[in-house]
Amino acid sequence: MEPVKISTEGFLDPIVAVGAFGVGSGMRVADFGCGAGHITVLVAQRAGPDGKVTALDIMEDKLDSVRARAKAAGLDNIDTVRANLELTGSSGLSDGSQNIVILATILFQSQKKADIIKESARVLKPDGKIILVEWKKGTGSLGPPDELRTPETEMRELFRQAGFSNSRQFSAGRFHYGYIFTR
Repeated sequence: MEPVKISTEGFLDPIVAVGAFGVGSGMRVADFGCGAGHITVLVAQRAGPDGKVTALDIMEDKLDSVRARAKAAGLDNIDTVRANLELTGSSGLSDGSQNIVILATILFQSQKKADIIKESARVLKPDGKIILVEWKKGTGSLGPPDELRTPETEMRELFRQAGFSNSRQFSAGRFHYGYIFTR
């Protein structure tokens, strides 16, 4: 896998990153903790009219932003769902229904990381993959406090405990780390 290029500021370039995710036409993708929808819209464009992207967030104003971005981009393949992803089944997605689940800068916000990973695993198809982007520890004052960041080794162990035996790392910039997990 080619390393993901980063912008000149050291941040993950969302356009290049989404290309590395392997999203293809017709795929079903869940964007857990979608935020304002920057990644959601790019993924929906790659999934095409036969694909479906479900943008999930606990904050309704973030989902409003996703809906506005989707409308501005002329996309009708994005569903928005308000959900507390720390609760099993809260996504409303069926077991084994998603080709890809994206967890981009969401886990640092939770004390129940394993529960969010469990919900991700529940909705993932057996041959699906989880994309993880999280804040690196010790990269300065930009972003959340260091005590909220999880070291890569601990994060990989959480995924291993959830049944993900394979991982590939990708470059997510100076401030983040990125992994693609499969079973």
